[in-house]
Amino acid sequence: MNPTSAPRGAPRVGFVSLGCPKALVDSEQILTQLRAEGYAIAPDYADADLVVVNTCGFIDAAVAESLDAIGEALAESGRVVVTGCLGARDGGGFVRERHPKVLAVTGPHATHEVMSAVHAHLPRPHDPFADLVPPQGVKLTPRHYAYLKISEGCNHRCTFCIIPSMRGDLVSRPLAEVMAEAERLLRAGVRELLVISQDTSAYGVDVRHRTGFWQGRPVKTRMTALVRELDALAHAHGAWVRLHYVYPYPHVDEVIPLMRDDLAHGGLVPYLDVPFQHASPRILRLMKRPAAPEKVLDRVRAWRASKPQLALRSTFIVGFPGETDAEFAELLDFLAEAQLDRVGCFAYSPVAGAAANALPGAVPADVKELRRVRFMEAQARISAARLAARVGTTLDVLVDAHAHAGRGRSKRRIAVGRSHADAPEIDGVVRIEDGASLAPGSLVRVRIEAADDHDLAGRVAGEHERAS
Repeated sequence: MNPTSAPRGAPRVGFVSLGCPKALVDSEQILTQLRAEGYAIAPDYADADLVVVNTCGFIDAAVAESLDAIGEALAESGRVVVTGCLGARDGGGFVRERHPKVLAVTGPHATHEVMSAVHAHLPRPHDPFADLVPPQGVKLTPRHYAYLKISEGCNHRCTFCIIPSMRGDLVSRPLAEVMAEAERLLRAGVRELLVISQDTSAYGVDVRHRTGFWQGRPVKTRMTALVRELDALAHAHGAWVRLHYVYPYPHVDEVIPLMRDDLAHGGLVPYLDVPFQHASPRILRLMKRPAAPEKVLDRVRAWRASKPQLALRSTFIVGFPGETDAEFAELLDFLAEAQLDRVGCFAYSPVAGAAANALPGAVPADVKELRRVRFMEAQARISAARLAARVGTTLDVLVDAHAHAGRGRSKRRIAVGRSHADAPEIDGVVRIEDGASLAPGSLVRVRIEAADDHDLAGRVAGEHERAS
């Protein structure tokens, strides 16, 4: 069913979704409620009676993009409801000051408030039919993967971040609710669940790990218990589970053995997205982050000893206020020692309302950019070496799409997918040279024949070949 279909004459709502995967899930929940109430989702401004813009407010570039999107929606439609992280700034005053003609402004994870604003300015249609909405809700991702948000907010107070002021403290979703959503998604054909939150490792801390119930069994509201249940459920459906935003707390060690070596039949993939941010103890303290890089390295070594296939992704900030050349060198040394598979790096950018803005020792913009370039060059060498080691091995790959390779007469259709080491849109891909007939969502074993700094290429392996 086309999720934008609705009875003729139904009021039509346009939707602009910006920001991170957590904001994307908020958008999906609002879209699902809109469709449940019989609203149609307009594909463009011209067909929209009203537009909802879900904003991001984390860094200056995201703020500018959000404000531009609101302005465009106002110019094209004239009737706009704003939600998301930017809407939380100054209780909505930040957005209203710049765009006073918006109909309403709400903060993040505010489906009820958004729907109230829509009802006020675009009355709900009569006699809505619940079966207009697919059981898994309206999704903005491709059919074969979906984000599963397990909590809102964060208890950390990192000095560079204003997420807690916008999304609040940690609030874990009930375990049964999370599992029920996961089951609906898998039954609808999703082949990969991407678990997200602000701090996945802290799941259940706010409710003191109280006991929930799933399929009649008591299960603790705890990260390790949830992951164990998700692994079993995904494996039963031949799907993958991938963990994001995992802080390296000691109990994460319990998750590593749950990761599966053979992914042809689904389960928890050997992949962790761990936001390390820096490696200098002094800079980490200024960031109000855990400040023991040597313990982090010990943990990384232990994880890899237990699970050699484990792929580690992380993000780092260079040019934080007060960062010296020596401390940047510490970061490069950490990178060389940790040998992370996937890495993102940002030059520090002041965020309105962040405590770090008051710190002395601002690093000049040209120095920040030079450090970012040097950092990514160092990581590119590490990535290239780690991917080159994959040549000659066989990997389980989830097919995402098709593409064309080559030019002129050599132009050919190939499949593009991802291994366990690749989250969608942020990591690399695996190009399957003979994969033209493979459907998106297919799990296939691929013999790796080539690698570059970021991606792999290969051909479909024989049925007898095991992943290695």
